[in-house]
Amino acid sequence: MGQIKVDYNAGGIEGLCVILPTVHEDSRGYFMETYSQRDMEEAGLNIPFVQENQSMSAKGVLRGLHFQKEYPQTKLVRVIRGEVFDVAVDLRLDSPTYGKWHGELLTEENKKQFLIPRGFAHGFLVLSDTAEFCYKCDDFYHPDDEGGLAWNDPEIGIQWPEVTGVYPGDANAVGYTLSDGTPLNLSEKDQKWAGLKEVFS
Repeated sequence: MGQIKVDYNAGGIEGLCVILPTVHEDSRGYFMETYSQRDMEEAGLNIPFVQENQSMSAKGVLRGLHFQKEYPQTKLVRVIRGEVFDVAVDLRLDSPTYGKWHGELLTEENKKQFLIPRGFAHGFLVLSDTAEFCYKCDDFYHPDDEGGLAWNDPEIGIQWPEVTGVYPGDANAVGYTLSDGTPLNLSEKDQKWAGLKEVFS
């Protein structure tokens, strides 16, 4: 199957995939194909990506949990530099794993890619001093279409690595830190999302 190895249904959740590219290394460095439409189609992943985004975040930054309401997106995410814990939450109402989550450690060393289909919420936590994050989408961004869930909703129960703190009853990040004392850093918007039961009551 070309230059990729695919772990299907990651975490027992249908549709989530972890993709490992073939890395060619020698004394000069390395080379890899970060995306091949042919290899993806041979793996049964026929996704017409139309947009690619890149972000940089500092240690302790947590972005999410985000989803699109009317214009859902499939995302293919990877880390170019640093280390993040990347999470997907199944929001498909007819799915046997509705409300379940799966997380993957994505680093510049392991070069994993995480394929998150439409119908999931997505977020990530930066564990390195900085991280550069890159992702493809199969639909364009619609700024008024974003929804969100509380990153610390006990109903979902994500086990964010290195995070300590006491749940205050909402998504407020005050008092939460990483194990080295770095405070969690969330946008004002991401600290106002409600939990799963409230959003999908």
